[in-house]
Amino acid sequence: MNELHGAGVALVTPFNADGTVDFDSLAQLIDYQIDSGMNYLVSLGTTGEVATLTKDERKRIWDFTVKQVNARVPLVAGIGGNNTAEIVEQIKNFDPTGFCAILSVSPYYNKPVQEGIYQHYKAIAEASPLPIILYNVPGRTGSNMTPATTIRLAKDFKNIVATKEASGNFAQFNEILRDKPTDFLLISGDDPATLPMMALGAVGIISVVGNAYPAQVSKLAALCTAGSFTEARTIHNALLEITDLCFVEGNPCGVKYILQEKGIGQDYVRLPLIPVSANIQTAIKAEMQKLK
Repeated sequence: MNELHGAGVALVTPFNADGTVDFDSLAQLIDYQIDSGMNYLVSLGTTGEVATLTKDERKRIWDFTVKQVNARVPLVAGIGGNNTAEIVEQIKNFDPTGFCAILSVSPYYNKPVQEGIYQHYKAIAEASPLPIILYNVPGRTGSNMTPATTIRLAKDFKNIVATKEASGNFAQFNEILRDKPTDFLLISGDDPATLPMMALGAVGIISVVGNAYPAQVSKLAALCTAGSFTEARTIHNALLEITDLCFVEGNPCGVKYILQEKGIGQDYVRLPLIPVSANIQTAIKAEMQKLK
């Protein structure tokens, strides 16, 4: 799965003032990512506000994204949730044309035990026509997928090819890297952890801040891949504050405001999210000036 090396971005879903999907801005965003060197795109991950999209909207966004990308870079679809049977049904009805993999988040809210997480992904792996990327993000799901479960899934299912790890637990990263099959990939799911994770052996990042700063994030990943960590550290440090501001009042609220300031879409989000406050807008503008 060389397609998953380097920098990927979890695309935001732009909206119009009336709440409908802004496909013109989505096209602009996709071209901005590709033209800036992003290695691959993820359509409808958490950052895409998939939880508030209808079934029809998801299909329209995927179809549009495939057409707009036009095979210029690899494309990953986000299909995950906490109702295993529903996710399996979504995957069975999903048109995989134009996609190289499916990113599926560990079940949230239910707080399953490890065997439940294993059985959830087993059902997905058996139904999927595409390779699967696990996604562990305990801060959102309310439960952690342990390294033992990750490794068990990687060894038992050949089409489970990678994990996007956003646990922030370096002991966990070390254990995965030590015990994983040779061709199983560890991907950073947290922008500030990209450099140290890649120094350990991760192959890249699925980024949020990359929506707004794709050239910097893709260069950071490329430098880390090349072992140029001193040079990469300069980009890493420069992006720390703007990345924090992206999340302080919810994701993708912050990064949508940055994109608006860059002339790509508006900062509309769907409830229960709301746009960032005036104080955060001011802080973002100040940080954007520094990054110029």
